[in-house]
Amino acid sequence: MEKAKPILIPLLNPNEPEAMLVSLTVEEGQLVQIGDVICTLETTKSAEDVHAESEGYIIGLQYLQGESVSAGDILGYISPSPFLADADVQLKPVKSSIEVRSSIDIPPGLRITKPALALAKQSGLDLGSLPTSKFVTMEVVRKILQELKTAPGQKITSREQPILFSSKSHNDAAIVVYGGGGHGKTVIDLLRAIHMYNIIGVIDDGLPAGKAISGLSILGGAEILPEIFADGVRLATNAVGGIGNINFRMKVFETLLEAGFRFPTIIHPKAYLESSSQLEAGTQVFAHAYIGSEATIGFGCIVNTGAIISHECVLNSFANISPGAILAGNVQIGERVLIGMGATINLGVRIGNDARIGNSATVKADVPEKGIVQAGTIWPK
Repeated sequence: MEKAKPILIPLLNPNEPEAMLVSLTVEEGQLVQIGDVICTLETTKSAEDVHAESEGYIIGLQYLQGESVSAGDILGYISPSPFLADADVQLKPVKSSIEVRSSIDIPPGLRITKPALALAKQSGLDLGSLPTSKFVTMEVVRKILQELKTAPGQKITSREQPILFSSKSHNDAAIVVYGGGGHGKTVIDLLRAIHMYNIIGVIDDGLPAGKAISGLSILGGAEILPEIFADGVRLATNAVGGIGNINFRMKVFETLLEAGFRFPTIIHPKAYLESSSQLEAGTQVFAHAYIGSEATIGFGCIVNTGAIISHECVLNSFANISPGAILAGNVQIGERVLIGMGATINLGVRIGNDARIGNSATVKADVPEKGIVQAGTIWPK
């Protein structure tokens, strides 16, 4: 008898051997023809269908929809016989959602993704009420929560629960916040003040999934970005301030860009911008900040609370202007520069890339690349 042929997980991205099994379109014992779609895989940069390379029956499936797989793994086999006993194959124990999260009390038979589980727990859902007839994703949990929200006698407020929506069926206002620290909380409040976005939750690599941040759930770390993207979310905001180390903020931008997300410019309604100013994507402008005539703000900058950016100033990419800092006219700020709280930069001064200006410092002359001006001092000495 012809031997069963393994279904191998292909390498979609040479720099990313792991992928998510976002869709499994076959079942154990199902007859498939050459070219039939068996599953869909997704990495941070691409998605691809896996097709049957021969006719036969699907046997020995090793993974569940929603799990991570690696290039070279055997998903299952295509066999001339639908019976596993007829095939000469060595199978490993099938990894289940329950085994993967053995430390969490999940009802028997429930198959659920980590983000969906975090959302369900944070929302107070009874896990026993979730369906066992299908794989439970964030979209399934959100639909259940939306039904509860609209049912008689039910009350869910935005401060108590995540904002609920189905990103695939509504609009392009869905956004995810990356970073659950202090800056993340201010970004969440900024987004809420704008009333333009539906915040689906928070991504943070150092906080446990399910933890509540400003009424929103931590959905997980960077590993769940492919699922969020596949769910239809396309917008993200970088809420990692990077005060101690700008590389952390840069890494978040890199991770989100590789995952395909876009960065809206978010401006607090109590900030004031002259009509001739120009802001690039990913910039955040907080309450009571002022941006003057013909000022140019580059990609991913932060203009924090009460900061003043006067006429014709230029902020290059990733510059961070702390609360209360004042930039006089025609100041040029290099890339990745940090201007501390209450610092004053005089007219026409140039600040080089990667420089750091301490709190309450006064800068009267140009600062070289990677230069450091100590807090409370006057530059030059």
